[in-house]
Amino acid sequence: MTEFTLTKDADGVGTITWDVPGKSMNVMSFDGLTQLDACIDQALADDEIKGIIITSGKKGSFAGGMDLNLLAVMKEEAGDDPAKGLFEGTMKIHALLRKIELAGMDFKTKKGGKPIAAVLPGTAAGIGMELPLSTHRIFAGEDPKAKYGLPEIMVGIFPGAGGTTRMIRKMGTIAAAPLLLEGKMLDVKKAKGAGYIDEIAADPMAAAKEWVLNAKETDLVKPWDAKGYKMPGGAPYHPAGFMNFVGASAMVHGKTQGAYPAAKALLSAVYEGALVDFDTALRIEARWFTTVLMNPSSGAMIRSLFLNKEALDKGAVRPAGIPDQSVRKVGVLGAGMMGAGIALVSIQAGMEVVLIDRDQAAADKGKAYSETYLDKSVKRGKISEDKKDVMLGLITPTPDLEKLKGCDLIIEAVFEDPAVKADMTKKVEAIISDDCIFASNTSTLPITDLAKASVRPDQFIGIHFFSPVEKMLLVEIIKGKETGDRAVAKALDYVRQIRKTPIVVNDARFFYCNRCIIPYLNEGARMVTEGVSPVLVDNAARQLGFPVGPITLTDETSIDLGAKIARATKAAMGDAYPASSADDLIFWMEEQGRLGRKSKAGFFDYDEKGKRQGYWKGLQDKFPLAEDQPDLIEVQERLMFAQVLEAVRALEEGVVEDIREADVGAILAWGFAPWSGGPLSWVDIIGAPYAAERCDQLTAKYGDRFACPPLLREMAEKGQTFYGRFDPEAKAA
Repeated sequence: MTEFTLTKDADGVGTITWDVPGKSMNVMSFDGLTQLDACIDQALADDEIKGIIITSGKKGSFAGGMDLNLLAVMKEEAGDDPAKGLFEGTMKIHALLRKIELAGMDFKTKKGGKPIAAVLPGTAAGIGMELPLSTHRIFAGEDPKAKYGLPEIMVGIFPGAGGTTRMIRKMGTIAAAPLLLEGKMLDVKKAKGAGYIDEIAADPMAAAKEWVLNAKETDLVKPWDAKGYKMPGGAPYHPAGFMNFVGASAMVHGKTQGAYPAAKALLSAVYEGALVDFDTALRIEARWFTTVLMNPSSGAMIRSLFLNKEALDKGAVRPAGIPDQSVRKVGVLGAGMMGAGIALVSIQAGMEVVLIDRDQAAADKGKAYSETYLDKSVKRGKISEDKKDVMLGLITPTPDLEKLKGCDLIIEAVFEDPAVKADMTKKVEAIISDDCIFASNTSTLPITDLAKASVRPDQFIGIHFFSPVEKMLLVEIIKGKETGDRAVAKALDYVRQIRKTPIVVNDARFFYCNRCIIPYLNEGARMVTEGVSPVLVDNAARQLGFPVGPITLTDETSIDLGAKIARATKAAMGDAYPASSADDLIFWMEEQGRLGRKSKAGFFDYDEKGKRQGYWKGLQDKFPLAEDQPDLIEVQERLMFAQVLEAVRALEEGVVEDIREADVGAILAWGFAPWSGGPLSWVDIIGAPYAAERCDQLTAKYGDRFACPPLLREMAEKGQTFYGRFDPEAKAA
């Protein structure tokens, strides 16, 4: 399979074109590296070639990164020493990119090289950005949709093909560190400002050719290869540079709380690399890159946030044999915050939307939500005014249910009351066509029970969005006992259209996500009633990698919502309801009128603008702080096991059928410690035997909620892992 080809024109410009057959976007493979190396050698040896352009054969993109199978090849080549294989394989990539950078020049005199430019027709990410950074000048087109950057940190690694070392030496620590540590993909104008791109042109190939044919030998010498080079902002041993590194270290630990191995390794590679020459810095980068790749966190993050997420996005759990169910026209019942958000993401995907509410004013208010959002997009240059008008024209706000005729999907987002939902279901089903799928956006009410109001329960399904809809990446699809395959396919195809990641779960109380989130919140509340400092509880969670701690999250989601859920659950479960001190705390806070951020009073005090001012000191009047505070690890394990054991039970009970959904769903829905790869991956990292042992210890000390599930006990006894026992790829084979 040919991935790189070399051609030359009459003017003496050699063009190396990257085009991986069968892929919508180029990815770097083992064969690709070999072919690129050969093309570079051939171009440098050909006297007729005066300069070289590296570009892509893909319309609208340059490359999307590395084929992760390349890492497996590196490990396999080393046999019993995978670290050696990864390091040596990484150094081979460095050698190739360094060859491009030096371009045949004499290293001492810096003469005799051939100019090499990169032309990026569009998006360039990962090694697809690191390769251009090794060339002498980078040209990009004017496509506003194209994105450029080094997003490796988002999947648990860091730019290890020279991107880290080159960006630091090109931009300096303060300018480059945020780009490397946040992994943001930038549009073409911002990418130029960040140093990823040198020139934007309407015809980047023509601009690159002109530059290549007129480049001087001095244009080929990178700053770090020139005599007298000094790092922008100062090296670590320079007074200014020292402070830069202090600031970078503080930024890393402030953002990650020390939970992400890749971030710490990146900072080490940057600091140590800045103390030595460029080629030695590349070796240091390769060593730290290897260290990260050997860390189980890296493999877990890559698996969940890249491989598994991509598989779910492409329909890995879609029922077989069901034809395309793409949505053309969706009816949204309820124009409140959720309904308005659903309407927005639907029109962004090009669907017609009928937005229903009790009166015209309420429906119009729901449409106004989209207008406000799109106005901001126009202001930021993301869409044109004409595009905004086209999208808004897709929404029909109305109280008239008759307008739902012609819809092929209904999403109900009305008040969380079974009677209200049942009444709406009956009214709407009397109007819509026989093949229209009806979905409820409920977050807690059982889908099977709601489907009893339907005359066609096989076409009734749950589509649970998270708030705010336009920002949250996950959608939870819930199958009732009678939900049919076409309804599941319809829901999955809809979620794919709005570019979110779906998970499909079976009906059960709180489904999957809320089933795991609620114990997390409750465990934090229990600890407060025990006298544990809320500061310790929240920071323990943040140091595990959670975006916010359980006390803060409760304030954000509203305390009275927690009280409402507790009462409804108790009413449904009766004597089986597991009452706890967490309920006592929530009900007491509700009585005090401290309902969270929305009331500007909760576990935190707030100013008039709703900004947190610190934890409410009155909390200790009711629940005094214990003189002896628990160990940090003890607090963290209580918070982790409270969630993880529910994930295990959900798998055990068949609520979750695919372990990929359990892990990806947890990370995307509530930010479960992304470094771990998800709750089941976390158990695989710490080992089932240790997890079972800790369950027994926590149960003895805190109660049966930590009881070891039979599945986990069995796996501990057999020395199994979740991805060993339930590997979806193995099952498919």
